[in-house]
Amino acid sequence: MHKKILALIVPIFLTLVVFSQDDLMELFGDEPETTEYTYATFKTTRICNGQSIENPPNGNLIFIISHHFGRINEGWYEWFGLDQATIRFGFEYGINDWLAVGFGRNSLYKTFDGFTKIKLLRQSTGKKVMPVSVSYFGNVTISSLKWQYPERKNYFSSRMQYANQLLIARKFNKWLSLQLTPTHIHRNLVPTNEDQNDVFAIGAGGRFKLTNRLSLNTEYFYLLPGKTADDYNNSFTIGLDIETGGHVFQIYATNSQGLIEEAFIAGTTGSWGDGDIHIGFNITRTFVIKKPKGFEEEKKW
Repeated sequence: MHKKILALIVPIFLTLVVFSQDDLMELFGDEPETTEYTYATFKTTRICNGQSIENPPNGNLIFIISHHFGRINEGWYEWFGLDQATIRFGFEYGINDWLAVGFGRNSLYKTFDGFTKIKLLRQSTGKKVMPVSVSYFGNVTISSLKWQYPERKNYFSSRMQYANQLLIARKFNKWLSLQLTPTHIHRNLVPTNEDQNDVFAIGAGGRFKLTNRLSLNTEYFYLLPGKTADDYNNSFTIGLDIETGGHVFQIYATNSQGLIEEAFIAGTTGSWGDGDIHIGFNITRTFVIKKPKGFEEEKKW
């Protein structure tokens, strides 16, 4: 009797063992390959003056104050530029993971600006490999200065300028990130027939992380040959990013007075060689308006 029971139980037990081994193989075998996306290529949405590849996180509102003092070579009478100032107040909002919008007001030429930034590609490894991140940035600016010649017919469109940029960035490791920024600027109205309505430039910028809360940033915009390049200088900026918890403080030195792309890329008159250097800073404060599902606090910036 016992032999018959064993003869029945043993095959069933062995069958269960075989199936259990198969399940364990699946459980401890190779996991499906996933895609790991790069984050925090730059600390905030600006490298210095120019845009970085970063968007505000989904549901986050950024308030940014940008400020350029006067030229330090103006000496004691102007307190080395501290008696003068150009300032911009701006807001940026992350509508979702790939789209952000913003607007601001700049004291230089009393300019209002609005923009959109769209993520096209995102650097990643694993199942989906993408070596760079790519975004599109486009803005429109409107000057609210009084008309220089009010007696003649003036057109609202003459107040408008536009900028289009591709932001192409790569985070090489946790210490180094670089970005290229091909740029097109269109101005509806220019002073003379010889001046360019369309200006092209190539920007390059980078971030070198010094500590967890401090990085060295630099950027340069090269104007392609033309009348604008003959009349104006290339913009060069170098500075520091300092993270202080709820906001990021950026301080830098630049030869540009302007705070929007149309001004600092296509309108820089200062020269580093002549001491035409402006001390500037950005103060960035982030507010969580809507906390998206799956939000990971440690990957916010």
